[in-house]
Amino acid sequence: MENESKLKLENQLCFALYASSKELSAMYRPMLDPLNLTFPQYLVMLVLWETNGQTVKEIGEKLMLDSGTLTPMLKRLETSGLLQRVRSKEDERKMMITLTATGEKLRTEASCIPDKVAPKLGLSIEEYKLLLKTLKNLTIHLKQGGNES
Repeated sequence: MENESKLKLENQLCFALYASSKELSAMYRPMLDPLNLTFPQYLVMLVLWETNGQTVKEIGEKLMLDSGTLTPMLKRLETSGLLQRVRSKEDERKMMITLTATGEKLRTEASCIPDKVAPKLGLSIEEYKLLLKTLKNLTIHLKQGGNES
């Protein structure tokens, strides 16, 4: 890449990922509004629908969120009746998060979302799978410190 084009915004991977993420979140909004969920809350629910009964730490690790960000979100989801936060009996320092019946029922309503999203992406199944694999590999590499292989 030529020196003068290195700093052009359009040539920055960081901006392309940022802009795509922002647009993707916005694309979900009309599908999540009827469920009364924000995009980050939807991600929390996905984690719990996959495995109900996890600690705040476990959820935070999967979503790459610290407890300072996650705890207020969990409190709002609890207030809306979708989950319960209960101190672990084995270790009172741990907060267990479990779905309520309402939170479990919401899974059925949300199950159509992935099918609605896929056609809006403008990707073939092969392109989707390749992009997903590439982004997962990028995340792993960056979590390891971004060291060259």
